[in-house]
Amino acid sequence: MGEGMLKDGIAAGRLSATDYARNFSDLHPALDRHEAFVEADRCYFCFDAPCQTACPTSIDIPLFIREISTGNALGAAETIFEQNILGGMCARVCPTEQLCEEACVREEAEGKPVKIGQLQRYATDVAMSEGRQFFARGAETGKTVAIVGAGPAGLAAAHRLSMHGHSVVMFDARPKAGGLNEYGIASYKTPDGFAQAEVDYVTAIGGIDIQTGKVLGQDFTLAELRETYDAVFLGMGLRGVNALRAEGETAEGVVNAVDFIAELRQSSDVSALPVGRRVVVIGGGMTAIDAAVQSKLLGAEQVTMVYRRGKEAMNASEFEQDLAASKGVTIRHWMAPKRVVVENGKLAGIELEYTTMADGKLVGTGETVLIECDQVMKAIGQTLASDGEGVMLAGGKIEVDAEGRTSLPDVWAGGDCATGGDDLTVTAVAEGRDAAESINRYLMG
Repeated sequence: MGEGMLKDGIAAGRLSATDYARNFSDLHPALDRHEAFVEADRCYFCFDAPCQTACPTSIDIPLFIREISTGNALGAAETIFEQNILGGMCARVCPTEQLCEEACVREEAEGKPVKIGQLQRYATDVAMSEGRQFFARGAETGKTVAIVGAGPAGLAAAHRLSMHGHSVVMFDARPKAGGLNEYGIASYKTPDGFAQAEVDYVTAIGGIDIQTGKVLGQDFTLAELRETYDAVFLGMGLRGVNALRAEGETAEGVVNAVDFIAELRQSSDVSALPVGRRVVVIGGGMTAIDAAVQSKLLGAEQVTMVYRRGKEAMNASEFEQDLAASKGVTIRHWMAPKRVVVENGKLAGIELEYTTMADGKLVGTGETVLIECDQVMKAIGQTLASDGEGVMLAGGKIEVDAEGRTSLPDVWAGGDCATGGDDLTVTAVAEGRDAAESINRYLMG
């Protein structure tokens, strides 16, 4: 164990340069041409295609795999992009083990599905590396649409609206476009600036203007957008962070996991990023996993994930949970934060109460345990940063119908900020695409 690992408190430079490079390299190296052929050959090309049914964007998976097997990678990419213009990122971050690959007949028959996600990455990488565009901007309609949020939902909506000939202006609060793809996903899942390369690829169709550093409710209002544009799509995600509701949670050393991940993604030198020696991550979703794993990769000696319910209730996929365990993260269930412990002005630990189910409700047992730590990360979900500015809300999100329409006739919404989603990039893409089709029908009468 390196000398740096002995540093108490939150510190940078715990590992060697070689360790950092290895730890933050691509989680799944890309398939080469021969590997893609071999893997594509395993597909049964099922007529009823349960994998396609399991895909939120309904990509014709048997068709694109057949195209790969015949040496037509560009044709495969076009098939993917027809349904999912962010197919490159989804190939990297989509929980395929819970979706298309879980439904694969090979998985049912032999417990080893076709590597659909990696084949999708192979095809989309070929197209993007060659700069091949498969879709042209439609004839100008003279209609303009405002999109709030340049994340997966907004980008998918913008591309589809441009295909129909509408002009799009996108507003995003952050300095870069991309949303969670740029700021909220572990660095080892999307290295080498892929998120920005994808933004450039998507917007290359034309007719899309992106304005960054523009915040709804501060720089403009929804009412102003409705006056200026023919339609509005809200895809700004969830920027607010839920509170632990634990005593002392404002103590120094208690941080938001989403901010920690964003800082990692935007850093040009991960060795300069400080991390605790003993870290506790509160939460059971993908953000919690990403924060916990990356804490370990930065050199934290002990990383513990704490979740208030059982393993089966965690939002993180079983693959992600196994990944965390393989990196040395300890996952503890049936515990909820009660008190952040501070000694001599420094974070010293977190007191947790054991939980259980009683009459269908989660309750504390009264028993507590103390985990010593010098850093606590909150990953217990996010909330809508604004009040919706006139659109009807449900459960803290913007209420939408099956087409993404809100309670206002010229306003649509999709992605994490809207009801009905499941916090997945691929679902946000589907919602943005489908809302764009609904907007087009509205604009064209």
